[in-house]
Amino acid sequence: QALKDFASKGKFVIGICNGFQILTEAHLLPGALLPNNHGKFVCKHQYLKVENNETPFTKNLSKNQIIKLPIAHHDGNYFVDPETLAEMEKNGQIILRYCDENGIVDESTNPNGSIGNIAGVCNKEKNVFGLMPHPERACESILGTADGLLLLTSLIN
Repeated sequence: QALKDFASKGKFVIGICNGFQILTEAHLLPGALLPNNHGKFVCKHQYLKVENNETPFTKNLSKNQIIKLPIAHHDGNYFVDPETLAEMEKNGQIILRYCDENGIVDESTNPNGSIGNIAGVCNKEKNVFGLMPHPERACESILGTADGLLLLTSLIN
């Protein structure tokens, strides 16, 4: 309840991986996270396409920018009903989609079966953001990518 109260005041909330699951289960974000469609744990670096850069979490990025972040999950298959998905698309709530290095979004670039290759979403108010990829694990080039800093520093800039 404390988290719901915090978010209702317009404060920023980010849920990464299991945190994203918690935000959906608490109904702070629409949808649910299901087991990966192939039934396996997936752990790798994944390209992502920025769908909406007009949020506090993505203002350091460009629309359609390709970033690379690590993913590590068994239950990362984002699902939402078609009506809610259409509403989310209209409201700009789809933030990140799984893609390839060229920004191609299709079934071959989807690591877990998420509807529409969705990797991250926000609420209508744009102050609650959930994503399966791990930006906190991508803050130093020595780790393979520092793209996570682009997301994490958006909130403080």
